Amino acid sequence: MRFFNSINSGWFIAIVGIVLFSAKAVLVKLAYQYEVSSVHLLLFRLGFSLPVYLGLIYYFKSKQEEVVKKTDYLWIIFFGFIGYYLASYFDFLGLQYITAGLERIVLFVYPTLVLIISRIFFKTKITKEQVGAIIITYVGVIIAFWNEVEVSGNHVYLGVFLIFLSALTYAVYLVGSGWLISKFGVMLFTSYAMVVSAICVIAHYLITDRMSLINYPKEVYVLSVLMAFVSTIIPSFLVSLAIKKMGASSFSILGSIGPIATIILAYIFLDESISSLQILGAMIVILGVFFVVKKKTIKS
Repeated sequence: MRFFNSINSGWFIAIVGIVLFSAKAVLVKLAYQYEVSSVHLLLFRLGFSLPVYLGLIYYFKSKQEEVVKKTDYLWIIFFGFIGYYLASYFDFLGLQYITAGLERIVLFVYPTLVLIISRIFFKTKITKEQVGAIIITYVGVIIAFWNEVEVSGNHVYLGVFLIFLSALTYAVYLVGSGWLISKFGVMLFTSYAMVVSAICVIAHYLITDRMSLINYPKEVYVLSVLMAFVSTIIPSFLVSLAIKKMGASSFSILGSIGPIATIILAYIFLDESISSLQILGAMIVILGVFFVVKKKTIKS
């Protein structure tokens, strides 16, 4: 009962945000059918989002009461770069090589990475039970990964590695950004972080690409708009609000619905098969993450 009472105000917000974020992988895979590059697709996603975030900064900046330091803005730049630009870029790259279902399973190891990073930088104690849970989590990923190798070939190794980098950078963002969310507020912090991410993507495009952005089929732009609003703007605020209410570890346990949501959505919209081995791998990953965060969540 203590667990449910502690998260009662944030669990629904977290679930909605997780499901909407999970839909992103499906939208990306749908867009890749039209041979759009990962940089262009990421640029479309954040480009369509940017005016909304700028408008929210303009509105909420005047209402900010707490005094912030210049160094706080530097931290926002860092976490916007790490948590939304790099994590998204690695994710988009990886989705070129693996299915949406496997992407979500591999990405879901981020709670274990949160635990490890917290131990290294904040000296948080890791129990034997938690070590065992981490091992369980990665066994599940290997099971799902092995099945995917048989289906997709050797390029899947690169895809899994890129998605793991996405999970790692997102974990760094979760561990380090909590105190900034409290200082700036959910809306303002998220808007700043997403604007930083958009600027990084625009710079990436101008430095490495500069190819035309207007020659794609209209379906690419429709999917990008959906990605911007349904799987970026709305869930970015929901996740930040959930983290503020529940904390990163408590939020992580509800993230267990992410892989399942993506697998189901991919089955419906992408005709991706759901193998018994993939389901087994997903269940083992969820079980491992549950044990990682269970003890800490009940105490909070």
